[in-house]
Amino acid sequence: MAEQKMLKITLVKSPIGAVPKHRATVTSMGLRKLNKSIVLPDNAATRGQIQQIRHLIKVEEV
Repeated sequence: MAEQKMLKITLVKSPIGAVPKHRATVTSMGLRKLNKSIVLPDNAATRGQIQQIRHLIKVEEV
């Protein structure tokens, strides 16, 4: 079975002034503080969240 791809997501801009829906997305992804990173699987749900808040985060393949 193939190994699942992972994405490293880093919060680089504060969501304080962002749309409330975007703030909720940041929180639901597990991003709490600036410059903190999380690793999530590369799937359609994660890609949708990334697309919504792409102006607040930096994404790298792991």
